[in-house]
Amino acid sequence: MAKVELKQPIVQAIADDVKGAASVVLVDYRGLTVAQDTALRKQLREAGIMYKVCKNTMMKRAFEGTEFAALDEHLEGPSALAISKDDATAPARILAKFAKDAKALEMKAGVVEGEAYDANGLQALASIPSREELLSKLLGSLQSPITNLARVLNQIAEQGGAEACEAADAEEPVEASAEAEEAPAQE
Repeated sequence: MAKVELKQPIVQAIADDVKGAASVVLVDYRGLTVAQDTALRKQLREAGIMYKVCKNTMMKRAFEGTEFAALDEHLEGPSALAISKDDATAPARILAKFAKDAKALEMKAGVVEGEAYDANGLQALASIPSREELLSKLLGSLQSPITNLARVLNQIAEQGGAEACEAADAEEPVEASAEAEEAPAQE
């Protein structure tokens, strides 16, 4: 069996993994301790991101004819892929945050929604909040005026209710005496 035949399933697996991906980030993981690598893999897995260490030649073959071929020039030294099918900015965000503590981790380049980015571009993308964060901020800003309106209406109701109670207390004796006067007249 030829070496090419043995490598073809690996190349196909990489091609299948990146097919339809929202983003692929290429990293240099040299210098990470086993504990750091394990922690990184755990964070990525929890975010639904696939993390694979692959040979550069295999990745080059898998990227041929795709938008990910833009990563070819960065395939030097040990490389790993962080692949996200859903959240386009998640790999860059998680890797950048992790790299603050693990200085050995280095983002090389990435392709996010069809656009190629270098390490600096990925750092800029990492600063973009996640979709969930943006939605919660939007919801919070939409709820804020409604909450304020409800608070004001509640205060008005409480003040109006207190004034109405005071007015009712002041009117009760008048109404009672008026009823008392009317009662003998009916007899």
